Amino acid sequence: MNTPYRMPSLRSLYAFTYAGRYLSFKEAADALFLTASAVSHQVRNLEDFLGVPLFVRKTRALAFTDAGEKYFNFLDEMFARLETETHQLWAEFGRKIIRLNVPPFFANELLLPNLAALQALMPETDIRVTTQTSLMKEHSAEADLSVLLGENDDWPELVTYPLFTRRLVVAAAPSTIEGFDRKDFNSLDGQTLIIHENRPKAWANWARAVGVPTPKAGKILRFDSMSTLVEAAARGLGFAIVSWPLSKTWFESGQLVRVYDTEWVTDECFHLAHRPGEQERLDIGRTIDWMLQELRDDA
Repeated sequence: MNTPYRMPSLRSLYAFTYAGRYLSFKEAADALFLTASAVSHQVRNLEDFLGVPLFVRKTRALAFTDAGEKYFNFLDEMFARLETETHQLWAEFGRKIIRLNVPPFFANELLLPNLAALQALMPETDIRVTTQTSLMKEHSAEADLSVLLGENDDWPELVTYPLFTRRLVVAAAPSTIEGFDRKDFNSLDGQTLIIHENRPKAWANWARAVGVPTPKAGKILRFDSMSTLVEAAARGLGFAIVSWPLSKTWFESGQLVRVYDTEWVTDECFHLAHRPGEQERLDIGRTIDWMLQELRDDA
């Protein structure tokens, strides 16, 4: 073991704490915006520093050793207290700042076009926007407010407000559907289908939800972001399943058209979320009111 006068790195302690919360390097990496190998490397460095194994590594998950569980309980409480004290310091002495954490496509399509209005509402408050994929369902410790995608009871520890239900429609550029039979779902067979890497079964799930056969792609284009997927469809590269009403402006501009009237109303909803009590801060309370008024869509 290393000399007791040295301390392990904060980065390795943070990585271990997140890995302990999820008992998964992959989920910890998603929450920290790192790779799973980077988290695993940091935890291994901590174990080497301590000379003590903290996890039993299984095929698809992690399990604590006795030492690991004891150390995790201490660190988790310590980081929670550090977070609370930091927030109180910011609130009392720091420059006012609102930290928003939202999915990238949500930021592009809804938040950024309206952000000037929020700045005008609170000119003395700084705004920091970070993005996370819509598959991530955790409210970041570094955020005041998050937009999360999930079902109503997914976050019992948070205060949440529904913004709008996620509905999915098949979309394409006007040029793509020239001569295309929009009355026959089988017309999708042999066409180029655009797929999001994080939702590889989207076409099969859409077909099952609307009660039609799963289309047989002639060619597949894969992208790792919804913004790129929508852009590809608007450029006439194929057919895509896009989120409504997030993609509304693309249809209003005429760059995309609905291929079918049928839509899949999912069980997921975009929610605005924060920790209990945060709304008592005047700037956060005003931001919540603004986001609910400007970004909520009941259509």
